[in-house]
Formats: sequence, C-alpha cells, structure tokens
Amino acid sequence: MDIASVNTQKVLPTIGSKDGDKVLREKTDQFESIIVKMMLDEAMKDEKNLYTTNDPGDKIFKSMYREELSNASAGGFGFSQMLFEHLTQKGVKH
Repeated sequence: MDIASVNTQKVLPTIGSKDGDKVLREKTDQFESIIVKMMLDEAMKDEKNLYTTNDPGDKIFKSMYREELSNASAGGFGFSQMLFEHLTQKGVKH
C-alpha cells in the first residue's frame, strides 16, 4: 500500500460546501456539548441527594443524565455558533 492510494480513499469535506458546513456544524455542536457537560459536572459535583444514598449506580445515572442534558442543549448556548462562524471565516479562500 502506497501513500497515493491512502490519500484518495478518504475525501475530507471542505468548508464552504453545503456538506462541509453540515459536518462542521455537527462537530461544533459536539464540541459545545462537551463544554456544557464539563460545566455541569463542575457545578453539580458537590450536589447532595435527599432521597437516596450516593452509591456508584447513582453517580453513573447522574453522569449519564448530565451527558444527555448537554447533548440535548448543544447548539443553544452560542459556543457552537461562534466557533462555526470563526472557522468558516478562516476557511474562506480569496
């Protein structure tokens, strides 16, 4: 296998094309969900539960809940939009 065949096997989307913009928007939304998850984890790390003990299952459930919450709210905080606009402006060819 030579390098020329590797380069032709995978075509990367280019910024500015509709497909490239769609992929870039998905990636910036994913990045925003990671940031939101980190903020939620930090904000809720000392949270006391009134109804159950803090067992390992409870910790896993809370982590999964925060992850789903961050995924559902991705694209709504503005980080994704700012990053998308910045990257599309950097990708413009003159």
